Amino acid sequence: MEQRADGDSRKVNTLTLFGLFAVTAMLVTYALEKRSSWFVLAFAVSCALGSAYAFLQGAWPFGVAEIIWSAVALHRWYHAKR
Repeated sequence: MEQRADGDSRKVNTLTLFGLFAVTAMLVTYALEKRSSWFVLAFAVSCALGSAYAFLQGAWPFGVAEIIWSAVALHRWYHAKR
């Protein structure tokens, strides 16, 4: 990745793209949860991806929060399927 003298980075790395995908997936699946319980499951998976991104980036408090959201969404999906 190219870095300027002032610390500004001009290229987007793979980790940043992964994070963008995870957060976008969270937003889309959360917005669509009312349509199907499968979107609740997809939200849980995207929260887990967001958590992985946070831990890889070094933002562990966000990673812990996303794991909790993932568990809550899995619980909601499990009970919505019953």
